[in-house]
Amino acid sequence: MPSASAPTPDQIRELIDGQLIELSSGFGAEDDLFEAGLDSMAIMQLLLLIEESFGVEIPMGEVTRDNFHTTTAIARLVTEKQAA
Repeated sequence: MPSASAPTPDQIRELIDGQLIELSSGFGAEDDLFEAGLDSMAIMQLLLLIEESFGVEIPMGEVTRDNFHTTTAIARLVTEKQAA
Protein backbone atom coordinates (compact mmCIF):
# COMPACT_ATOMS: atom_id res chain seq x y z
CA MET A 1 0.00 0.00 0.00
CA PRO A 2 1.54 3.37 -0.98
CA SER A 3 2.61 5.68 1.77
CA ALA A 4 1.48 9.29 1.64
CA SER A 5 4.35 10.45 3.83
CA ALA A 6 7.70 11.49 2.43
CA PRO A 7 10.31 8.75 2.74
CA THR A 8 13.34 9.10 4.98
CA PRO A 9 16.82 7.95 3.98
CA ASP A 10 16.37 5.14 6.54
CA GLN A 11 13.21 3.93 4.80
CA ILE A 12 15.05 3.91 1.47
CA ARG A 13 17.90 1.99 3.10
CA GLU A 14 15.39 -0.59 4.37
CA LEU A 15 14.12 -1.12 0.80
CA ILE A 16 17.66 -1.65 -0.48
CA ASP A 17 19.36 -3.55 2.34
CA GLY A 18 18.90 -7.28 2.08
CA GLN A 19 16.45 -7.13 -0.83
CA LEU A 20 18.78 -5.64 -3.44
CA ILE A 21 22.25 -5.46 -1.93
CA GLU A 22 23.73 -6.02 1.51
CA LEU A 23 24.67 -2.76 3.22
CA SER A 24 27.13 -2.71 6.09
CA SER A 25 25.80 -1.81 9.53
CA GLY A 26 27.74 1.45 9.37
CA PHE A 27 26.36 2.47 5.98
CA GLY A 28 25.16 6.07 6.25
CA ALA A 29 22.61 8.23 4.42
CA GLU A 30 25.39 10.01 2.50
CA ASP A 31 27.44 6.90 1.65
CA ASP A 32 27.72 5.94 -2.03
CA LEU A 33 25.31 3.18 -3.02
CA PHE A 34 27.21 2.45 -6.24
CA GLU A 35 30.40 1.78 -4.25
CA ALA A 36 28.30 -0.52 -2.04
CA GLY A 37 27.26 -2.56 -5.09
CA LEU A 38 24.11 -0.93 -6.48
CA ASP A 39 23.99 -1.71 -10.20
CA SER A 40 21.57 -1.22 -13.07
CA MET A 41 19.62 -4.41 -12.27
CA ALA A 42 19.24 -3.39 -8.62
CA ILE A 43 18.10 0.10 -9.68
CA MET A 44 15.34 -1.40 -11.81
CA GLN A 45 14.18 -3.49 -8.84
CA LEU A 46 14.44 -0.43 -6.59
CA LEU A 47 12.21 1.56 -8.95
CA LEU A 48 9.51 -1.10 -8.54
CA LEU A 49 9.89 -1.09 -4.76
CA ILE A 50 9.64 2.72 -4.67
CA GLU A 51 6.50 2.65 -6.79
CA GLU A 52 4.91 0.00 -4.54
CA SER A 53 6.00 1.61 -1.27
CA PHE A 54 5.50 5.30 -1.99
CA GLY A 55 3.07 5.42 -4.91
CA VAL A 56 5.32 7.36 -7.25
CA GLU A 57 6.82 6.57 -10.62
CA ILE A 58 10.33 7.75 -11.42
CA PRO A 59 10.75 8.56 -15.15
CA MET A 60 13.77 6.85 -16.74
CA GLY A 61 15.22 10.27 -17.57
CA GLU A 62 15.57 10.90 -13.85
CA VAL A 63 17.32 7.63 -13.13
CA THR A 64 20.75 9.22 -12.89
CA ARG A 65 23.82 8.65 -10.80
CA ASP A 66 23.16 11.96 -9.00
CA ASN A 67 19.61 10.92 -8.07
CA PHE A 68 20.57 7.41 -6.91
CA HIS A 69 24.04 7.68 -5.36
CA THR A 70 22.83 8.01 -1.73
CA THR A 71 19.71 7.13 0.23
CA THR A 72 19.32 10.86 0.93
CA ALA A 73 19.27 11.63 -2.81
CA ILE A 74 16.69 8.91 -3.48
CA ALA A 75 14.48 10.09 -0.60
CA ARG A 76 14.66 13.66 -1.94
CA LEU A 77 13.71 12.52 -5.47
CA VAL A 78 10.74 10.48 -4.18
CA THR A 79 9.57 13.41 -2.05
CA GLU A 80 9.72 15.70 -5.11
CA LYS A 81 7.64 13.20 -7.12
CA GLN A 82 5.08 12.92 -4.33
CA ALA A 83 4.71 16.70 -4.26
CA ALA A 84 4.27 16.98 -8.04
